[in-house]
Amino acid sequence: MAQDFNNEETFVDQVKEYVNTRLAQLKLSFAEKTSKVIAIMIAVIMLALVFFLFLVLVCAACAIAIGQRLENFWLGFLIMAGIVLLAGFFLWISKDWLIRKPIMNALVNSMFDKVEDEKN
Repeated sequence: MAQDFNNEETFVDQVKEYVNTRLAQLKLSFAEKTSKVIAIMIAVIMLALVFFLFLVLVCAACAIAIGQRLENFWLGFLIMAGIVLLAGFFLWISKDWLIRKPIMNALVNSMFDKVEDEKN
């Protein structure tokens, strides 16, 4: 009877150790996935800022070029503003297709790529 009690105690200790190990593994996995998502988000934000700066400079150069061609700088900037407004309207209409879905897919893929690797 005493040996059965010792076996049960050993079993309970092993279950506790397994649960603690599994919790530690889940914490590490969550930390890895979270850091991966944050790194992707930071990279996307930095890329967006660089692209925005590039777009502003190109628009200013185009506006000056159009203004010189028309011999009226404010008209060049007005035309460029209209072009940017049309581009913004197009982006607003297609924001789900062009922006939201690709970003969501990238985040989901980065979160669950480990699960697919473990299955294979």
